[in-house]
Amino acid sequence: MEIDKLVMVPPSNSSFTTNDPPYPYPAALIFGVPGAGKGTQGEILTRVPGFFHLSSGVIFRKLDPKSDEGRIVREYSARGELAPDDITIKIFLNWLEAQRDAERFRPREHLLVLDGIPRNIAQCKMLESFIDVKALIHFMCRNEDVMIKRIRRRAALENRVDDASESVTRKRFAVYHEETAPILEYYPQEIVHNIEADRIPAEVCYECLGHLAPIVKQCFPRKLQ
Repeated sequence: MEIDKLVMVPPSNSSFTTNDPPYPYPAALIFGVPGAGKGTQGEILTRVPGFFHLSSGVIFRKLDPKSDEGRIVREYSARGELAPDDITIKIFLNWLEAQRDAERFRPREHLLVLDGIPRNIAQCKMLESFIDVKALIHFMCRNEDVMIKRIRRRAALENRVDDASESVTRKRFAVYHEETAPILEYYPQEIVHNIEADRIPAEVCYECLGHLAPIVKQCFPRKLQ
């Protein structure tokens, strides 16, 4: 499936064939400053039946560094900046549809849990034809220095080059506040749920499921034809 077609062709209201993406996919967004635990909760949720987690950070790190997209993404990441919107969306949709083609992501059964995308309001608008946002889970952090220490620890444990520089990490925080945080006001406030991020993962997960389980119960299984 060609990603350019995915980006340029809007979804149709007609019935889908086996190979047609059944857009828009019901989705939940996980938001928070770097180090707030988005990836941890996403990985926990994807082990629960009914959820499928995709992290833009994981996708970007798996790109071939010799490819044009991999080179561009790494250049921006090394500066703590967001990759260009069009490249970000193309990479994301290409990866997502590869997961659907491999039947790891099953649109009839899975609520899509997105971590790290969209990252600004322009990306929200670009994705409107592809995802139907049912909830936005916002991991609140009142002490960013604690998050920065957590990121530095993660860099050492996981050999995460993009987390190794404190100056780059602080730049990522500034970019989050300037470009990503406004998304919290973009979506209807009734679907935005604030959760304290500095608790143990089990407590955070329990509260996440309190918001997301009713969506899974209401929306799935989906009737795609």
